[in-house]
Amino acid sequence: MTQKTRNTDTGALIFIICLSASLVPFMGSALNLALPYINSDLSLDAVMSGWVPTSYMLSTAILQIPCARIADMIGRRKVFIWGVIVLTVFSVLSGFASTGTSLIIYRFLAGVGSAMMFGTSTAILTSSVPAEKRGKALGMVAAAVYFSLAAGPFIGGILTQYFNWHSIFFVSAALSLIVAVGGILIIKDDWKEDGKSTFDTVGAILFAVALSSLIYGFSELPHVSGFIFIGIGIVVILCFAVYEKKQEFPVFNIRVFLGNRVFRLSSLSALINYSATFAISFMLSLYLQYVRGLSPRDAGLILIVQSVVQVVASLKSGSLSDKMSATFLATLGMGIIAVGLVGLCFITETTNLYYLGGILILLGLGFGIFSSPNTNIIMSSVEKKHYGLASATMGTMRLTGQAFSMGIAIMAISIMIGNVKMSPALSSQFIGSMRITFVICLVLCLFGVYASSARDRKKKDV
Repeated sequence: MTQKTRNTDTGALIFIICLSASLVPFMGSALNLALPYINSDLSLDAVMSGWVPTSYMLSTAILQIPCARIADMIGRRKVFIWGVIVLTVFSVLSGFASTGTSLIIYRFLAGVGSAMMFGTSTAILTSSVPAEKRGKALGMVAAAVYFSLAAGPFIGGILTQYFNWHSIFFVSAALSLIVAVGGILIIKDDWKEDGKSTFDTVGAILFAVALSSLIYGFSELPHVSGFIFIGIGIVVILCFAVYEKKQEFPVFNIRVFLGNRVFRLSSLSALINYSATFAISFMLSLYLQYVRGLSPRDAGLILIVQSVVQVVASLKSGSLSDKMSATFLATLGMGIIAVGLVGLCFITETTNLYYLGGILILLGLGFGIFSSPNTNIIMSSVEKKHYGLASATMGTMRLTGQAFSMGIAIMAISIMIGNVKMSPALSSQFIGSMRITFVICLVLCLFGVYASSARDRKKKDV
C-alpha cells in the first residue's frame, strides 16, 4: 500500500474535490431548466426527454464500483484525473449534439468519466483528512454540491435564455478542465490499496447487467416490459451477490456490506433518500415553465431557494456530526424531507409561489441536515483499506437512487401524458403526474426514516 498524504496540500486538495463534486450537480440542475428548449430544438417527446439526465446517471451508477476497484489496483489519482478528462471531452461533444439520440449517447459516455471521478474522490478526501476533521471536510464538499445546485438553475436559466442550451455543456467542460489541471498539479499521491490483485471482470459485468435492467425496467413501468426487466435485474443481482461472496478479489466486497450493519443501513438510507428526492427538481422545473409560464431565468430564481438553504444546513450539520450523533442528524433530515413532500402533493396550477418557496426551504433544510452526517457515517464505518469501496458504494447508491427517482417521474409522465411533446395544454395531466411522483417519493422517504433510525439499535459490528 502506498500512503504519502504528507506530500499533498490538504486545503488545496479539498478545493479540487469540492470543485469536482460541484460539476455534475451544476450541469444537472442547469439542464433541468433547459429541457423545454432541448425538447423543442431536438423534437424530444416527454419520455425521451427524461432519458437526457437518466442516461448519464445510468452509466455513472453501473461503473462507479468497478472504477473504484480499478483505482484500488492502479491508483486513485490516475483514475480520478482520467475520469475528469473523459467528462470534459464528452461534455464538449454534448454541446455540439444535433439530435436527441446523439445527446443521450454523449451523456451516457460522460457518465463513464463521472464514474471514474466520483468512485475515487471521496476516498481521496477521506484518506487525506484526519478523522476528527472528516465531518467538517465532508460538510464543505456537500456545501459545494448544494452551492452548485443553487447556481445551476440561475446560471443555466441565464445561459439558456440569452445564449442557448449548448452553452451549458461548454461552461461545464471549462470547469472540468480546471479540475483536471488542478488534480494533476495538486494531488500528489495515488493511494494504491491492492496493487497485486486481479480485476473481477465477470462480477463487473453481472453488476452492470443487474443495475441496468433494474433502472431501465423501472423507467418502463407500468408496461409489461418494465416488470420483465425488473425481474431479470433482481435475479442477476442475487447471482452477483452469490458469485462475489466466493471471489478472492471481488469487484464489490459483499462480505463487508453484509457484515457491517451501520455501513449497510447507511448505504440503504442514501439510496432511499436520493430515490425520494431527485425527481423533485426535474418535475418542478417543468411545472414552473410549462404550467406557470415562467422563463428559465425566473424559474431558476425560485428553485435557487432550496439549494441556498442546503448550503448553510450542510456546512453546519457536517461540523455537528463530528460532535454529536450523526445518525440522529441524518434521521432528522430525512423526516423534514418527508414533511416537505407532503406539502408538494397539494400543488395545483394556481398554487401561491410563496407557498412553493416555503416548501423548498423545508426541503433544502432536510437535504442539508441529512447528507453530510450520512456520508460521515458511511466513511467512518469501514477500515481505511475499504475507503474506495465505501466511496464507490455511496456514489452508486446516490446515482442509482437518482436514476430510480427519474424512473418514477418518467413512469408517472408516461401514465398521465404518454409519448407526446410537452406543452402548456397538458397542464392538468402534468399536475397528475407530479402528484403520483411525489406520493411515491413520500412513501419511500418514510421507509428511509426507518432505515436511518435503525442504525443505532445495534452497533457491535461497526
